[in-house]
Amino acid sequence: MRIAPQVVLTSEQRAKLEADARGRSTPARVVLRARIVLLAGEGKQDLKIAYLLSIVPRTAARWRSRFLRDGIAGLEHDAPRPGRTPSISPELVRMVIAKTTQERPSHGTHWSTRTMATVAGISEASVRRIWHGHGLKPHRVETFKLSNDPRFAEKLEDIVGLYQNPPEHALVLSLDEKSQIQALDRTQPGLPVPIR
Repeated sequence: MRIAPQVVLTSEQRAKLEADARGRSTPARVVLRARIVLLAGEGKQDLKIAYLLSIVPRTAARWRSRFLRDGIAGLEHDAPRPGRTPSISPELVRMVIAKTTQERPSHGTHWSTRTMATVAGISEASVRRIWHGHGLKPHRVETFKLSNDPRFAEKLEDIVGLYQNPPEHALVLSLDEKSQIQALDRTQPGLPVPIR
């Protein structure tokens, strides 16, 4: 029979593990891991721990060795899992992002998943995942028009300077023009003209 490595707990470790094992707001997986290590600290082997906690011996062995290697911090988080290797290369992802943000399709105003998938040679679902992962929404076009005035930067600095450092005893007001919107109705009724 294989003997598991011995777990020796300090008083601080034991107190923390007992608090985790009893914690009502502690995640269940951390509670189980704390109980495993506490039982291992009492000298129990993995088979006995597995029997007492109704788990498989491999689970008890895993968390015993993780505690011996990483301490209490090793019990609080799962180890990173390798996962499936991405089928789309990072270069292709960068190309899709660059085309989406910097180019327009030849026969349209903005990219759709179908047109981008055709150009990039990947599926529509892959294009959707890339756009979603990078917060891209090419169908929602928001534009800002820059003035053609050669003195635009100078005028802009003057206006921003007024807001940041207004003249003493002056009132700075801002009015915003709304193009293509006409105020046809008054918000307040007109007052009668006084007759003399």
